[in-house]
Amino acid sequence: MIFPSSDSPPPGVSRREWRRRIASETPQDAPVQARPVPADPQSSRLQADQAPDVQDAAQPSPPHALTILTVCTGNICRSPMAEVLLRARLEPLGVRVHSAGTHALVDHEMTAPAQALAVKSGAKPADATAHAARYLVEPYLLDADLVLAMAREHRSYAVKMVPSRMRRTFTVREFARLASTLSTEAARAAADAAGTDPKARLAAVLQAVSAQRGLMPATPEDDDVIDPYRRSQETYAKSAAQLIPALDEVERVVRAALG
Repeated sequence: MIFPSSDSPPPGVSRREWRRRIASETPQDAPVQARPVPADPQSSRLQADQAPDVQDAAQPSPPHALTILTVCTGNICRSPMAEVLLRARLEPLGVRVHSAGTHALVDHEMTAPAQALAVKSGAKPADATAHAARYLVEPYLLDADLVLAMAREHRSYAVKMVPSRMRRTFTVREFARLASTLSTEAARAAADAAGTDPKARLAAVLQAVSAQRGLMPATPEDDDVIDPYRRSQETYAKSAAQLIPALDEVERVVRAALG
């Protein structure tokens, strides 16, 4: 999903000044419109003074907490489904889960079919209804211990934005495929060798999972969760059927890392 830009400044006016003029002329109750993220996130990085619509940049996690970030395009179907399902499973263990979109429909709620499927699969109804889409920005990636993209395009986008997160960024189905070769006992042993800090333990397990790259053959499309946006109920069901088994593997590995 690509959204046309509507806020390009006229010649001789800076982007910051143009946005200030727009803000001064826009009623306070005007709906929030999605704005495009730059095509090259590494060369045009979003900063707070360049993107005033991003007000909820990730705050640093509490000491020793783990953070999982899920990523898709609009942040209204796949990544929020993954977010609320993982939160229901892992939040009791002290794991923080949130989501963002590469071209987010800012402040939009999760689509009704996605909400229904998420709740049916174990998400808390309050979490599903409270979701508001937001852009993927650097602080979210820098704060994440594990980044789960819904498709290869989102994985590439995240890694280009913050290359240092390459070894902890996977598509969710890729993660499940690689992790399936790692037994719970082997994952726990890798974590134990890293000590008692949860972040270090998970990092050690992710290294073991990442080491399987190139050793587990798969067709590229097998690593993607199909995008159901504006498609049939059957497509939503297929998307969930691809996503939920992958989340089972994520839960298993994170539980093993936490001991």
